[in-house]
Amino acid sequence: MLAAPAVLTAVLLAFHQLVPNSPGHLGSLLESFLPWSGLVIAVLLGPALLRRSAVALLALLLPVAAWTYLFGGLLLPGAEPGAHHLVVVQHNVSDENTDPAGTARALAEAEPDLIALEELLPAALPAYERTLAPHYPYHAVVGTVGLWSQHPLTDAEELDIKPPGITEPWSRGLRAAVRTPHREIAVYVAHLPSVRLNAAGLASSRRDESADLLGKAVAAEKLNTVILLGDLNSTVDDRGLAPLVSQMNVPARGFAFSFPAAFPLARIDQIMARSATIGPIGTLPTTGSDHLPVIAGIGLD
Repeated sequence: MLAAPAVLTAVLLAFHQLVPNSPGHLGSLLESFLPWSGLVIAVLLGPALLRRSAVALLALLLPVAAWTYLFGGLLLPGAEPGAHHLVVVQHNVSDENTDPAGTARALAEAEPDLIALEELLPAALPAYERTLAPHYPYHAVVGTVGLWSQHPLTDAEELDIKPPGITEPWSRGLRAAVRTPHREIAVYVAHLPSVRLNAAGLASSRRDESADLLGKAVAAEKLNTVILLGDLNSTVDDRGLAPLVSQMNVPARGFAFSFPAAFPLARIDQIMARSATIGPIGTLPTTGSDHLPVIAGIGLD
């Protein structure tokens, strides 16, 4: 009774990529919440100890080993902050945010080099521009996404990541070159389509299509170093982001669950890099958004 679910949990952890994604994108759904499978271990441990079941306790070692292999490294300390060349912040500020100026001040207080924002509404944009201007003299906005920088921006342009099935106006991608003191890098800001959980499973086809377009854009980028900041509506374990994760580095330290802000269950706000390393990723205090901001240091290889 106790050993069977322990073994099943271990199998799902170790071989989650074999869970089919059709129907209902079940594989992506499992992978979106994969770290929380550790709760099964905690739930089973108590009864196993009460029953003094050696078989159950031995079986529990399997999911413990699998979970530790997948996620144990995220709990380890990372490099010192001084080892990073840049600090970046990613935040979906929410189109229902009633205090854009306060949100901008909170992000600027962390003193990052780069700030990427999504769900920028035309009515709120002036508040972000005024508040961030004293410390971030360079910025670019395309559609509902924007990038603020302490370093000069050049060649800012729209990034076409619109899925074929969306016919209405939709602009959620930005690419710009940033002239850092170390070298010129390409910075991408993206907001992939939302996903929905319904009776049929996880509706994520449009997000996956957009991720594929974004992955192709990164692969074609001529600058060697690329930093990707965005609300990707997916976790790095989700196969839906494979076009990006397969060619970019992701944080090796920190969980930094960012959504929903009231009770974060997953990190769908991502910081990725090519030809650069990402230090421990963390979250900043809640703002007027339903997302938490995420922050990380970047080491240029």
